[in-house]
Amino acid sequence: MATKLTKKVPETDSPASPKGASGVLKKVPKSRSKAKAPKVEEAISRLRIRVRAYESKILDISVKQIIDTALRYDATIQGPIPLPTEIKKYTVNRSAFIYKNAREQFEMRVHKRLIDILNPTPKIIESLTNLSLPSGVNIDVKLI
Repeated sequence: MATKLTKKVPETDSPASPKGASGVLKKVPKSRSKAKAPKVEEAISRLRIRVRAYESKILDISVKQIIDTALRYDATIQGPIPLPTEIKKYTVNRSAFIYKNAREQFEMRVHKRLIDILNPTPKIIESLTNLSLPSGVNIDVKLI
């Protein structure tokens, strides 16, 4: 039985091949027929609710009440996001005249939370306006 010997011949550099004359890979431009259409983003409306209170426990109760109301109407919610606590400090003299070094310091802490409701329906907005929250809780509502 005779064995057939074959010799490998190197490929010739053609303009269609990715290798150039120097043997280095070249970047082949993509065809423009497969160009994708630009994505059209949907306008997302947000109902941004900022809740502020002096006591954090009352704030957490009211935030839970807001979230439960929004989830009842199948809303998508982002949050609650805790924002930095705002601290206001006041320094007062203990005595009126002589004892300058005797002072007292008082502080007020304002706790804040942020809730975003994505694509709110009129039912959600109506139910949130009819919501009764404890006193001492301040709410700012914006439609973005």
